Amino acid sequence: MTSTPGSAGPTAATTPPPSERPARIRRFTRAERWVHRTTAWAALLCVATAACLYVPQLAELVGRRRLVVTLHEWSGLLVPVPLLAGLLSRALRADLSRLNRFGPHDREWLRAALRRDHRPGSRPAGKFNAGQKLYAGWIAGAVLVMLATGLLMWFTGLAPLVWRTGATFVHDWLALAVGVVLAGHMAKALADPEARRGMRTGSVERRWARTGHPLWREPEE
Repeated sequence: MTSTPGSAGPTAATTPPPSERPARIRRFTRAERWVHRTTAWAALLCVATAACLYVPQLAELVGRRRLVVTLHEWSGLLVPVPLLAGLLSRALRADLSRLNRFGPHDREWLRAALRRDHRPGSRPAGKFNAGQKLYAGWIAGAVLVMLATGLLMWFTGLAPLVWRTGATFVHDWLALAVGVVLAGHMAKALADPEARRGMRTGSVERRWARTGHPLWREPEE
């Protein structure tokens, strides 16, 4: 091939093409991200107000206990509302169905996690891994128990004193467990920037999906 005047000659042939952004695939719809975000804010407000009620130093710092109690009560009632509203989304219902299924590959994932095995392919997972499924199931059950015990404490005429005493005990200790589990959930999210990006923007890198969720079938566009 002959070069024409003014051409870059051989140099042009060796110039690398501009780098392209990694291919991305859709992971969450806008409705799913809205449910996650609003639920997270309600849960954080509920946990923060609970801390202000039970930690003396925070109670002294914040003051206005009656206002804090009111915020705690209503934020607790609001925690499940975004999920209930989000059930109108077909994508959210499909993901809830995925979270509710536990297969052989999930048991394999748990065994590898207990062994701290990080080898490629040692932790097979679909769109959600076994750890995410266990977390979702546990937190859903905890929210229901917290709601039931909280209502017994709020509306004192609903049950006899012995029931309310037991509800207070369960509510307080389960609240501590929920705080610890939520802290672990946030720590996991902080350690995985691409997972956070997926929840923030709705899409993730295809390479990330194939590495951490190899059994997840790519959604049709």
